[in-house]
Amino acid sequence: MTDSEQMPLTLKLATVDKVSTISKKDFSESYFTPLRPLVIQDLASSWPALKKWTPDFFKANHGSQQVKVYDEGFVIAGASYMSKAKSMSLADFIHAVITTSQDLRMFLYNISSEIPELVNDIVFPDLVDGLSKKFIFMFFGCKDSVTQMHFDIDMSHVFHTSIFGKKTITLFPFEQGKQLHRYPFTCRSYVDVHQPDFEQYPGLKDAQGYQVVLEPGETLYIPSGYWHHLVYDEATCAISLRCPSQTWQGKFQGFYNLIIMSSIDRLMNKLSPQSWFNWKKKQALTK
Repeated sequence: MTDSEQMPLTLKLATVDKVSTISKKDFSESYFTPLRPLVIQDLASSWPALKKWTPDFFKANHGSQQVKVYDEGFVIAGASYMSKAKSMSLADFIHAVITTSQDLRMFLYNISSEIPELVNDIVFPDLVDGLSKKFIFMFFGCKDSVTQMHFDIDMSHVFHTSIFGKKTITLFPFEQGKQLHRYPFTCRSYVDVHQPDFEQYPGLKDAQGYQVVLEPGETLYIPSGYWHHLVYDEATCAISLRCPSQTWQGKFQGFYNLIIMSSIDRLMNKLSPQSWFNWKKKQALTK
C-alpha cells in the first residue's frame, strides 16, 4: 500500500463499560481504585429529579433566577477568558436551550447554594464515601454546545447524570496530558477530538481514551483527573456529584491547580493576554 493509499488516522477510543447497577465492592475494585470510567444506567432511577426537572418546571418555579452563561469565548485569550458571556434569567436561558442550536452553556451552577430545595430531588448513592453535599453542580446546554477538552481543576471524582438530553463524551486519563498537548498553567487542551488534526497535534497519534454517548437518566463516572470533551447532541440538563481524590498525590495536585496554577494563569492573562496565550500554545505544540 502506498502512502497515498494509507488508511486515515483515527483516535484510539475504547467504549466505556455500561452496567445497570453495581455493588460498592465491585465498583471500588474494578473502576474507582484503578480509575476507569463507567456508565451506570440506573444509579439515578429513584431520583425525583428525573421526572420533575423539565424545562417547564424550571421556568415556572425558578425562572426569575439570574444565571451566568458561557460560550466559546471562555477559552479565548483576553477579557472574556474564563469569564461569563452574559447573565440572564433562567427562564430566558432555558427558552434559548430548547429552541436554538448554539454554543451556549450554563455550568458549575451550585444548586446547594443557589436553589437548595432542588437537593431534595437527588438521592445520594452509596458507591463511594465523601460525596459533597455543598457542591452539587448543574449543567445546561443548547444543542451543538461544546465543552472543550479539559480536566476538573480540583481533581475530584465526578458522577455526571443526564437529567434530560444526550451528549457525546470523550475521555482520556490524566497522564495523557502530553499526548493531548496540554497548555501549561491550565487544565485545558485545544484538540478537537471529533475532527483531530494529527499534523498540528501529533501527540494524538499515541493518545488512548474512551468515548460514550450518555443517554437521559444515565450516570457517567469520570475518575479523578480525567480529561473530558463534551458535545451536546441535544438540549441537555445534567447534575454532577463529586468527591475528593482519595490519594495524597491527587489532593496535592488539586490544591496546586486551584491556588497556584490558576492564579498565575489569570494574572498573566490580565497583564499580557495574547502574548501569554501564544507562549502557552508554543509550549503545547513543541512537546
